[in-house]
Amino acid sequence: MGLSLQKGQSLSLKKADGGQLSKVRLGLGWDSATPAKKGFFGGLKKEADVDLDASAIFFDANGAVLDLVWFQQLASKDGSARHTGDNLTGEGDGDDETIMIDLTRVSPSVSQIVFVISSYSRQTFDLVKNAFCRVVDDSSAGSPEVARYQLTDSGTHTAMIMAKVARTPEGWTFTAIGERANGRAVPELVGPAAAAL
Repeated sequence: MGLSLQKGQSLSLKKADGGQLSKVRLGLGWDSATPAKKGFFGGLKKEADVDLDASAIFFDANGAVLDLVWFQQLASKDGSARHTGDNLTGEGDGDDETIMIDLTRVSPSVSQIVFVISSYSRQTFDLVKNAFCRVVDDSSAGSPEVARYQLTDSGTHTAMIMAKVARTPEGWTFTAIGERANGRAVPELVGPAAAAL
């Protein structure tokens, strides 16, 4: 288990030996907060599915958008990032959606990558529990988890600006953001994500 971050905390993406992480996986997960109800014949009905979408927004040093990775564009233009696909229910343990990034291939014009989750069906976050964002080191054997940010904020918003990775002179850092937003898909979240830079 990686370091548990609180809202606003940052972590340098370095290996234990001091080297920089080169390949990271950003995993996002969630569960439905809607309790299972008794069915007509007394059995439990399934919890309501919650469909959230994980996306990444690539910004330059001036806060201009350079690229988007989401369910309608699964790979970045520079070839550094790949979305593994859309999970429609949030069912099961572990990561529900994943974005893999080769930090060595990120375009030099990119200074920050912001990760967001949004509800295309406009389900609100009071229907969500156990939402998290984590960074996994895919450049090391066993792909250890480096950091995790557990979201505790529920409410009537339909999106969250979860976290970002930022380029610094010393290497990349990961920061937990956890800001509420509203929008169905990543194009509507560019403004709130830019405000979190």
